[in-house]
Amino acid sequence: MEEALVQAAIPRDLVDFLGVEPQTNSKAQAFTKAFLKNSTQQQSQHKVQSMLSHKAVILGYSRPKKDKSRRNTKRAKGLNARQKRAMKIFHIKPEHQRYELFLPLHELWRQYITDLCSGLKSTSNPQFIQQKLLKADFHGAIITVVRSKCPSYVGITGILVQEFKHVFKIITKEDKLKVIPKRNSVFAVEINGFVSHIYGSKFEQRASERSAKKFKVRGTIDL
Repeated sequence: MEEALVQAAIPRDLVDFLGVEPQTNSKAQAFTKAFLKNSTQQQSQHKVQSMLSHKAVILGYSRPKKDKSRRNTKRAKGLNARQKRAMKIFHIKPEHQRYELFLPLHELWRQYITDLCSGLKSTSNPQFIQQKLLKADFHGAIITVVRSKCPSYVGITGILVQEFKHVFKIITKEDKLKVIPKRNSVFAVEINGFVSHIYGSKFEQRASERSAKKFKVRGTIDL
């Protein structure tokens, strides 16, 4: 019944309303063949009949053209470690190696740590503070070397201006830049009466990596 409805002629009143003229069978057949021929990408008649009999054909389909302009665009690459060293990106100029220039940074760090540790109250849990400090950023902190296998480092105090994976760079009150290796050293950090010790051998990570690491509570740690 559905096939009969498809093949039925359009009613005359609908023809007048749409403004179309019904075609004869020969014209309709010729249009259909021409349309199929253009839509099947120059296939032979045998292949066309096979495709129409056994496959679902999407008429008028064409593959989207690849955007060649994207191939030519390259991602902006950052500088590698050698280029950064050559350009002295992390180099602090001698005229900038002044303790007083970094005092505002220290005040910002104190406020940052106070907010991070929920106020650093006298009733605060020391273990809670220690866990927060393990993932904190120490740029601007005043640190002191309290133990080291190299005796010349012991007692050095200053503001931490740069932290790398293996070293701390600090500015002392004498306006001297000191590079202290983390390994085999213990550092003390004092915040509002709380003193925390940093074991450098277990702290050999960048600040960004340390913030995402999960630390386990352990016992005594030796140098």
